[in-house]
Amino acid sequence: MTRPSGSTVSFCVHAFLLVFGACFMGGGAVFAQPVGAPGTAAAPPVQSPSGAWGLRLGYNSDYRKIGLMYETPSWWSSPSGRWGRLDLGAELGISYWDAQSGHPDSMWQLSATPMLRWWPTEFFYAEIGVGVTGLSRTHFAGRDLGSAFQFGNHAGVGVLINDAHRIGLRYSHFSNAGLKKPNPGLDMLQLTYTYRY
Repeated sequence: MTRPSGSTVSFCVHAFLLVFGACFMGGGAVFAQPVGAPGTAAAPPVQSPSGAWGLRLGYNSDYRKIGLMYETPSWWSSPSGRWGRLDLGAELGISYWDAQSGHPDSMWQLSATPMLRWWPTEFFYAEIGVGVTGLSRTHFAGRDLGSAFQFGNHAGVGVLINDAHRIGLRYSHFSNAGLKKPNPGLDMLQLTYTYRY
């Protein structure tokens, strides 16, 4: 894989700072309340004050990943309106990676990712997130990853099954944004399940 251009590095860093900075601009946790006139569509359910737990199953032809995530309650939420609602929270997680070939063939990952979700309806959402992640090794699946510190970029969609259960599909890219060579990056498609309690 070729080294990312300066614009790619700049985009990753700026996107991370934008999402991370937005987390603290609200001055504390704000929990959304249903808003809307009688006769309008119901507002998307909000996160409970206790947060949520999630399972992430990742797939790439060269490696797999399974992760356990804690999702915080919303740090900030816009009122529901004509275009739906935005929620900002974070995912904190631990994951185990397993390579299909190449050595070393396994590693652990710790991650912290602010996630922005747009709910255009009460049952469907789209999400993006940029966060930081730490790996237990710098070599994995026959690749030199350059550094144990990586950025994680995520984009996905999902549906709310009911107030407690949510499933989704997410594309994720992990790399050190060119801060250290080499920087081959790791890409995968993830199936996400979240249980709110």
